[in-house]
Amino acid sequence: MFDEIMRKFEGSPSQQAVIRLLLERGFSVSDEGRVVSGSIEIPNTQIAREIDVDRRVVDSTTDAILADDQLRRIFQNISSIPSLMDLAPVLDLTVLTIDVTSAEKPGIVAEVTTLLAENGISIRQTISEDPEFTDDPRLYLVTDEDVPGDVLNALTDLDFVRKIELK
Repeated sequence: MFDEIMRKFEGSPSQQAVIRLLLERGFSVSDEGRVVSGSIEIPNTQIAREIDVDRRVVDSTTDAILADDQLRRIFQNISSIPSLMDLAPVLDLTVLTIDVTSAEKPGIVAEVTTLLAENGISIRQTISEDPEFTDDPRLYLVTDEDVPGDVLNALTDLDFVRKIELK
């Protein structure tokens, strides 16, 4: 789906940058063509400054989104979710990041969460990046406590795990 969306803007790398930002941040586009997070409007100048494009690029991108029925449905229904990853150090939580060899393989989240549960590790949040929206998708797990070495070794031994990081 991500590739299909990006193809609609293939003639404009600047508009693709706007699309990428909207998707990464979970920003919506209102009926008026304004970029919003929930009901909070985000000025197009701020969006433009963030990705180093002209404000008019943001305007033309939101106009194109509203003119396309498929894009309109996507960008009027997208939303963001709060992440505990940046708060983990403040809340004394652990972030386990897993790089996988093939994100399309079914059962990755189930296998990892089962292994953690079987070892008595409580998971506060799980975030899996969509392989359609990012080139190198990762699985993030926020846990209540540190993950012991034997559990990390068991995770590393899973056939789909390329690398593990702890924060």
